[in-house]
Amino acid sequence: MNGGKQVLKLNSIPIQELSKQTGITVRTLRYYDQIGLLIPASKTPGKHRIYSDAELRKLQQIQFLKKLGFSLQEISDMISSREWNWSTSLMNQLDFVHKEQRKLSQMESALRAVLHSIAVEGETSWAVIQKLIQLSGQDPSLKQSFRNQMFDEREVEMLSLLPNMNSADPDSLEWIALLGQLKRLMEDSPDSPDVQRIVRRMDEKRLEHFEEEDSFVDKLWEIRKSPDQSEQMGLYPLEQELLAFMERAFDIYVTRKEEQQTERGETS
Repeated sequence: MNGGKQVLKLNSIPIQELSKQTGITVRTLRYYDQIGLLIPASKTPGKHRIYSDAELRKLQQIQFLKKLGFSLQEISDMISSREWNWSTSLMNQLDFVHKEQRKLSQMESALRAVLHSIAVEGETSWAVIQKLIQLSGQDPSLKQSFRNQMFDEREVEMLSLLPNMNSADPDSLEWIALLGQLKRLMEDSPDSPDVQRIVRRMDEKRLEHFEEEDSFVDKLWEIRKSPDQSEQMGLYPLEQELLAFMERAFDIYVTRKEEQQTERGETS
């Protein structure tokens, strides 16, 4: 009898100790008791809950299933039923997780687009956000159809190299930063050193992916200058004043570059 009492004593875990061991609050353990999810092995004369190793193992199961995203009701059914179909339940939960991942990915993409719009615009506005909402709701098949009409198969593949407002890749981030810098210099002359420095870097980045692809770049630029076509392409809505300023700055840059090449040719 004494040996049995000693085993019971060793296996008796007060609620405060169980909370300490598992990280589950006393309040939560009391709630689990109230809903019948985890009933203590016994109670002291003072109504303090006492748990055994069996309840500890059950609580560990509950914690694990909660991490998998199951609700308390689902966990209660899973633990109490010997005939529970674990494979079906886990497959359904996996499908739910995949759906949630897609939702989170869409949320992340939308948040990046707004943050990047602030980097370009210097500030955001409901007009820009409304445009982003409109673009995000665009039918992907219509966008792809327009791209297939405007570009040949090889050029369509090259479109994946364009900077993306929803992306966090270094190339896109640099393009976004350059556009933001250029926008904030629109009060300057397009031939100012700061503007020309930005344009030079933009041209360097163009050559990184589209060297010897002047026809493709020219076609893309004409689409970009058209608000309707730019929207059909799913491109970020840059204001016409910025595009015109950029074009003037690029014309100056190209002219100077050609003059320098001519001078070097004559010197040599």
